[in-house]
Amino acid sequence: MIHEPGSPRRAELLDSAYAYVVEHGLATLSLRPLAKATATSPRVLLYLFGSKDGLVAEILARARRTQLDLVAGLVADGRSRSLDEVVEQLWDWASVPERRGALKLFFTAYGLSLEGEPGPWAGFAEQSLAEWLPVLVDVQRGVPRAEATIRATRALALLRGLLLQLVAGGDSTVLRAALTC
Repeated sequence: MIHEPGSPRRAELLDSAYAYVVEHGLATLSLRPLAKATATSPRVLLYLFGSKDGLVAEILARARRTQLDLVAGLVADGRSRSLDEVVEQLWDWASVPERRGALKLFFTAYGLSLEGEPGPWAGFAEQSLAEWLPVLVDVQRGVPRAEATIRATRALALLRGLLLQLVAGGDSTVLRAALTC
């Protein structure tokens, strides 16, 4: 039996597990150190999330929600923004040193999902595109849908490519300038 998704304990442990994975990475995730760091036991984690894969899938969904909430907040605050403004604000949010772990988590899951192997990251890349592109298309009010889709695709690829380069050790000043040139 798995606790209801709305269980306060489950939500608390998901937040703690997400923070742990952001700090320590996904590739070497093991339940014992995670349980110790979150002041619980592997058995409780398995009870609440069904399996390690179930927990990882929830962590990845949490990571995508965090990003999408930011984008939704940018477009819902009533200010009219261009696609370029939204992309620049996304860069400014994502590129700060405190978010390097979250970026590494994103790119790790993205890469693993491209391998086509079953696991909690299966479909992560496709889901990420399916969630982000419509938001970036919708920002472009008055632009024909086909053109807005092409622009959104380019902007998202540029943003993600520059963020990947940042995580790999690129110069943030040069990368920020590349975003807007």
